[in-house]
Amino acid sequence: MDKSMMKGIAVGGLAMVVLGASGVTGYKALTQPKFADVVAVKEINETVVTPRERCENVAVQRAAPVKDQNRIAGTVVGGLAGGLLGSAVGNGTGKTVATLAGAAAGGYAGNQVQKNMQQKDVVTTSEQRCRTVNEKSQKLVGYNVTYRLDGKDGTVRTSFKPGATLPVKDGEVVTTPPAPTAKS
Repeated sequence: MDKSMMKGIAVGGLAMVVLGASGVTGYKALTQPKFADVVAVKEINETVVTPRERCENVAVQRAAPVKDQNRIAGTVVGGLAGGLLGSAVGNGTGKTVATLAGAAAGGYAGNQVQKNMQQKDVVTTSEQRCRTVNEKSQKLVGYNVTYRLDGKDGTVRTSFKPGATLPVKDGEVVTTPPAPTAKS
């Protein structure tokens, strides 16, 4: 056998090995599943806490402003009433003493009555009171997807809700969201 024939056989043999290997690889690529069946989909939610200010109007009572700080009106009216009552008692000097004592006692009583009335005199106003409250809500963060591929079950997390199948590439489930389709 000559050299060129040997080279031809070697090149031919190598070509057969390459073609055979690519045929097996091509056959495997053609026979690999393109989709995995979705068995179950479970939403994964997260609790989100959002602080918010809540305000409301509240009725507030305060002591009314006092117009007669020294309670002169109560003292005078009480003194006059006490003096009149005291003058109705007794005769002569006793009447004068009773009038003065009645005026003094009435003045004191009138002063105290006015004091009690001023303490109970209130003004009601409305005030806005605010406080921070935390509102809770649920936020969807993804899906736990159980799938079946080649008779075996597996689980992946996706950011999108899958349909009945998930795409498979190179024997692995693809978890990237599908590209949006243009609507006509």
